[in-house]
Amino acid sequence: MLHRRSWKYYHRTLNKRIYPYKMRRRAGVGAIQKQKLEQEKYKDKGTELQESQLEQMSKQLEVFRGNLEEFASKHKTEIRKNAQFRRQFQEMCAAIGVDPLASGKGFWSVLGIGDFYYELSVQIVEVCLATNYKNGGLISLDELRQRLIQARGRNKQHQEISIDDLLRAAQKLRIFGSGFSVLPVGKGQYLVQSVPGELSMDHTAVLQQAASSGTAHVSISLLRDQLRWESERAQKALDHMVKEALAWIDQQNPVEDLYWFPSLFAACITAS
Repeated sequence: MLHRRSWKYYHRTLNKRIYPYKMRRRAGVGAIQKQKLEQEKYKDKGTELQESQLEQMSKQLEVFRGNLEEFASKHKTEIRKNAQFRRQFQEMCAAIGVDPLASGKGFWSVLGIGDFYYELSVQIVEVCLATNYKNGGLISLDELRQRLIQARGRNKQHQEISIDDLLRAAQKLRIFGSGFSVLPVGKGQYLVQSVPGELSMDHTAVLQQAASSGTAHVSISLLRDQLRWESERAQKALDHMVKEALAWIDQQNPVEDLYWFPSLFAACITAS
């Protein structure tokens, strides 16, 4: 018989030979809880840092807002009268999330910028309605500006109107739905649409071609060459625009019919 001590030695030696590699012990419940607590501490610390940074940014924005109000109060007259100065002021406001047009109370209402743009919006509607019979509800910003300057007169109490002013005022008309919208047609040119309904991508592409050509007109062959359209697609788009009084058809051209867009007349004349 083996001695008890010798038997333990024999058994241990046998296990080492049969199982040379021991399996790693799994983490216990205590280790898992400890790891979870550490993760929660890191999460709480991250949240604390974010709140601290947000608080500092909020304080900085309040300082900027106060400086901006002081600047606006000091240069109030120049902001109202000078279109370029007014644009730069609007950009400063946008940089810190201030919208003087949407602020109808408090300091910004005293500045009167919102009243200027709302008054301009009403005048835009009046001009659009008065010219609908001729242009089918599309008018360029250049023509719109010229008509507004004529209507407002050149009295000293009337502020100078810029294209940027018209774009900002026209944006206020979006509350009327698709009846009023601004359409970019390339090269810094815009059209104001004042009739219900939205133009398709094809109709917008036709307007962009008419504007970029500098002649305010297109033809089926031009659309076929420039846009790589089939003749049927170009004809369908032009027929719809003629039906909606957005385009005039000229059948006197000996080569092919020309389609003129009265909304682009003023812009093309100015460009030439």
